[in-house]
Amino acid sequence: MQVFNSCSYEQTVALGERLGEKLKKGVVIAFFGGLGMGKTAFTTGIARGMNLECEVSSPTFSIVNVYGKNSELCHFDMYRVSTWEDLYSTGFFEYIDMGSVLCVEWSENIENALPEDSIKIYIEKGKNDNDRIIKIDGCDFEI
Repeated sequence: MQVFNSCSYEQTVALGERLGEKLKKGVVIAFFGGLGMGKTAFTTGIARGMNLECEVSSPTFSIVNVYGKNSELCHFDMYRVSTWEDLYSTGFFEYIDMGSVLCVEWSENIENALPEDSIKIYIEKGKNDNDRIIKIDGCDFEI
């Protein structure tokens, strides 16, 4: 497990960008952490690292935001997903089959459906309001 400290939005985005530069098609990034911890900021960095020109926004109301001409990045919010039927209706499995990179917020709610080789990112509050401790597990390369 790799552990990082971020003291700002910009540092969180930069860490996501470093990860995004190295991602292969079809990988699932599973985020764990409470409201306002920086999951969308990290996803913004991943999009930049993948060279996607897009404005990343939280998929809270849409459940999934898709970025790139060929759906290269799919950003899910699973907060309101509680059943297998709910999960199927999001297109989650179809996007995996297409080879899209999936960034999944609130992965706690679908943990049993995550692929075994998912990269898991745990974000928690640090000492100060803007500080974050970011733990990355399942990544087979150095970030």
